[in-house]
Amino acid sequence: MNFTYIILIPLIPLAVFFLLGIFNQKIKPAVSGYIGVAGLLTSGILSFYTAYQYFFVHGKVAGVYQTFVQKTTWMNFTDTLAIDMGVLVDPISVMMLIVVSIISLMVHIYSRGYMKGDEGYTKFFAYLGLFSFSIFGLVLATNLFQIYIFWELVGVSSYLLIGYYYTKPSAVSAAKKAFIVTRFADLGFLIGILIIGYYTGTYDFETLNNPEGSAILNWAATSFMGLSALTWALILIFIGGAGKSAMFPLHIWLPDAMEGPTPVSALIHAATMVVAGVYLVARLFPMYYFIEDGFALNIVAYVGAFSSLFAAIIAITQTDIKRVLAFSTMSQLGYMMLALGVSGYEGHDGLGYMASMFHLFTHAMFKALLFLGAGSVIHAVHSNYLKDMGGLRKYMPITNVTFLIAALSIAGFPLTAGFFSKDEILVAAFEHNKLIYGVGVLVAGLTAFYMFRIYFGIFWGKNTQYKHTPHESPLSMTIPLIILAFLSLFSGFIPFSELVTADRIGFEAHLNYPLAAIAVTVGLIGIGLAWVFYKKENDLSDKFANVFGPFYKWAYHKFYFDEIYMFVTKKILFNGIAGNIAKFDKKIVDGTMEGIGNKTVVVSEKIKGMQSGKVQDYAFAFIAGVVVLAMVFIYLWTN
Repeated sequence: MNFTYIILIPLIPLAVFFLLGIFNQKIKPAVSGYIGVAGLLTSGILSFYTAYQYFFVHGKVAGVYQTFVQKTTWMNFTDTLAIDMGVLVDPISVMMLIVVSIISLMVHIYSRGYMKGDEGYTKFFAYLGLFSFSIFGLVLATNLFQIYIFWELVGVSSYLLIGYYYTKPSAVSAAKKAFIVTRFADLGFLIGILIIGYYTGTYDFETLNNPEGSAILNWAATSFMGLSALTWALILIFIGGAGKSAMFPLHIWLPDAMEGPTPVSALIHAATMVVAGVYLVARLFPMYYFIEDGFALNIVAYVGAFSSLFAAIIAITQTDIKRVLAFSTMSQLGYMMLALGVSGYEGHDGLGYMASMFHLFTHAMFKALLFLGAGSVIHAVHSNYLKDMGGLRKYMPITNVTFLIAALSIAGFPLTAGFFSKDEILVAAFEHNKLIYGVGVLVAGLTAFYMFRIYFGIFWGKNTQYKHTPHESPLSMTIPLIILAFLSLFSGFIPFSELVTADRIGFEAHLNYPLAAIAVTVGLIGIGLAWVFYKKENDLSDKFANVFGPFYKWAYHKFYFDEIYMFVTKKILFNGIAGNIAKFDKKIVDGTMEGIGNKTVVVSEKIKGMQSGKVQDYAFAFIAGVVVLAMVFIYLWTN
């Protein structure tokens, strides 16, 4: 099949970026919004057309979904090692095209209302175009180096969007924090890529992901500290993915990234950018699974499980609704990672892989809905904090209902999208690792509790006396909410196990009713506790906090990881190591160079009289030299 037109999917948002960026002052704000929406709508239509052609027409041959690659060589290093640029079409890249196009289009439409009146309206849509181009390019990449290029472009885009309110010091600080933390993680990613290139002679995904390929077999023979070079490379690559997906301990940038406009939070830090790390592990899954019995994959599983629990505990204590959703994102990404970590490869044994991609898909819908719903609330009350909210269901009925649907979905309420994908993850964990399964069930209960904590706090709770009567958001904001609510309810009915699997051979998945009943019961307990604590104003939550005492305080302060990082950065790296290096540089390196320069000046002062410009001085020096040379010549001649 000819997928040549797919290159237009990322290039259209890029054209929007250049158009709005170059003619920023000439295009009217309202027009720039329509241009941005039209560009993403076109890319979205092409994405859906690609999905239809791939999954239902040309993609499957003899029961196996094929990989279609169109590429051209960009740089040659050796006869075998080259960097290609092109597009790769397979089940997970097509799935990600759908996710990115839906969420990005909804955010573009929503932003027309949310950002109305903003001075940088056109610039904002230009940044959205750049981000959309970057993430489309990332998911279509054919090799590790191409994905790394777009990986860094996504980082630049997030920096621009998080720091959009550049007059706010907190926004500038958050943008720098996100950029710097992910750069440290990306260093690991880059080293892993270079190791792969050195040992295998290829960066190509098709070659690397071939379980019987020579690249994987060659790597198994080279070891360091008891692990093969391949395993070390995969661990380093996972560090890059963990940074982008805010896994522990590289999670500290994600809550602060909420300083950007709320549509940015929905687009980048809930649905698309942060799942890039999960997508990266899924893209290289055959390598993770087959090398050394999946040693690196076990690391993915345990880091994901711990991150999921860690973030859920913190989310319970936060009072800024966007930060609650940020830690919720970290927790759900941990769910996706642990699902990949406990997955097999063939048939039903690969349930974890399928479940992870399924949850990535459904999570994008309900988490984007949660963020956009939170933006609608913030737009109405001009505050992010629960203390300034309450009773909004009477003023904002559409936002109330759609937010409730998203909360039910993430809580795994029966027949919502989140119920189906979360159930598959728990089944996969139960079959492969009971400890991780236990963590997953606990997190399911915590998720239901903290989500309904903010739902009741926003729409029920106390009847706040607002300075200005809140009102429902305009159609440009509520229409995306309604569409995403529909997807949050019904996207779980997609037969995902027949479309996206580790070995690209579909299988039939069934609900495990006993395990589903356990997860649903735990979720309902979480919702019930939130009902008791927060539906009506009372002091139960304060008593709860007092019972847990120091632990609650630690969780509220995010276990002081920001303070730990700042201590290590400022006290140890800057003042200790960097400070002494700076002194050495100034006193020894600079001092040596300055000393040489000063001595040169002194010597020049001493000898500059020789260049007096007087003819008689030069004549005297010339004659004196001739006399001295003559005397030396005569002496040598006579002896």
